[in-house]
Amino acid sequence: MHAPKWTFHSFLLLLLVSIPPMTIAQSTNPAAEPVRARDLGVPFDGNPGPLNAITDVPGVEVGHTTLISGNGKLVTGKGPVRTGVTAILPRGKTYDPVYAGWFSLNGNGEMTGTTWIEESGWLEGPVMITNTHSVGTVRDATIEWAQKKKFFQPLANEPNTFWMLPVVAETYDGDLNDINGFHVTKVHTFAALDNAKPGLVAEGNVGGGTGMMTHGFKGGIGTSSRVVTLDGKTYTVGILVQSNYGIRDTFTVAGVPVGREITDLTTTYGDHNQENGSIIIVVATDAPLLPHQLKRLAQRAAMGIARNGSYASNGSGDIFIAFSTANPGAWSREKSAEVTSLANDSMSLLFRATVEATEEAVINAMVAARTMTGINGNTAHALPHDRLRGALRKYGRLNEPKNPAKR
Repeated sequence: MHAPKWTFHSFLLLLLVSIPPMTIAQSTNPAAEPVRARDLGVPFDGNPGPLNAITDVPGVEVGHTTLISGNGKLVTGKGPVRTGVTAILPRGKTYDPVYAGWFSLNGNGEMTGTTWIEESGWLEGPVMITNTHSVGTVRDATIEWAQKKKFFQPLANEPNTFWMLPVVAETYDGDLNDINGFHVTKVHTFAALDNAKPGLVAEGNVGGGTGMMTHGFKGGIGTSSRVVTLDGKTYTVGILVQSNYGIRDTFTVAGVPVGREITDLTTTYGDHNQENGSIIIVVATDAPLLPHQLKRLAQRAAMGIARNGSYASNGSGDIFIAFSTANPGAWSREKSAEVTSLANDSMSLLFRATVEATEEAVINAMVAARTMTGINGNTAHALPHDRLRGALRKYGRLNEPKNPAKR
């Protein structure tokens, strides 16, 4: 295994005493400006926020713990390891639950805590994303983190009472990662939560998206945002995806059949048909929406991935959650509150923003991802930037990049 490599020096001592040697990266503010889909000239509709990220919604923080170690033959429990965990905190580390809604386009996957969201209308903690077989570990660790950080509001007559139903979602990374080695631990979950920050969001082979695929290319974490004006007020819709779905043949970028233009660079472990893949989509907004309206917003994310070639195959877990950071302080176990909400007739621009930002977040994940070799030498190739631009140019869809040096 590699010697430890840390991104956050303040977390160095804890990692050294808590985890076996492993390359670990934790970043929401990468030092080097990354290449994103718009830099390559991919044309997208809509007006993005200043960071073109979910963190354009004020208060939202994102943290990753990325685990990469070992090479060669799979030895269960030892590696190779290509996995991680991602945390999205709606109001940062302030406990102030938000209205939320969720939607399952196809349910061959997991997102815990959704029955209480459906019943209550509230998201009372972070949204966590990891690999399929680490959901339980991350769920339990999130509860412990909240308990230790006192990330809850006790009842006035029961100050020591604490309970939590965390939201933890997953996609499967077992083609590249020793998924049955259970390498994601409590320490990694705590790190993703503690190091969550506003600002730039690392994309591609990071966090829960480290070992993921999309449309036969390397996938992972991606994000985007849109700004809209309604009733004279400006609102933001931000998207974060953990993208691990889709087949090559249907892959489309800005209306161009890129999957049919780039038919080589297939995985080294056979004809990788990701009809059994999945995608988790987190939708954030500062528009004042009620739970039933947020469910409507979550449903529109399906139309974003449809633009890129998803048809929600039988084996795909396509599960989406939406929350609103409006109406701060409205949540209480004991008191009533007056809240503000938009009229349903005002929501169409928010629907469009969700579709557009979801489409772009997936392509950002693929553009940021890098070729990765995992268990048994299995290799997932990155989407080649030059050939993507060539396909777009062929169909008259290429925008010349603002910064040609980033090609």
